[in-house]
Amino acid sequence: MKAEELRRYTLHELHQLLHQKRKELSDLRYRNAQSPLSDAPSKIPALRKDIARILTVLNQKRHERTQ
Repeated sequence: MKAEELRRYTLHELHQLLHQKRKELSDLRYRNAQSPLSDAPSKIPALRKDIARILTVLNQKRHERTQ
């Protein structure tokens, strides 16, 4: 998911997406702790990057609202 795509979302939608991605990351980490992920071990870093992008866009939108 690219930052350009994320900028189209509203603050509420971004918060929902962030919650969803964090839940997905938590589930993947749990599954990985039980037994190593054989299907796609690169999903965890990809999710972490998506979460960082979402947080960046959220902070940018908040900063724009205060100015």
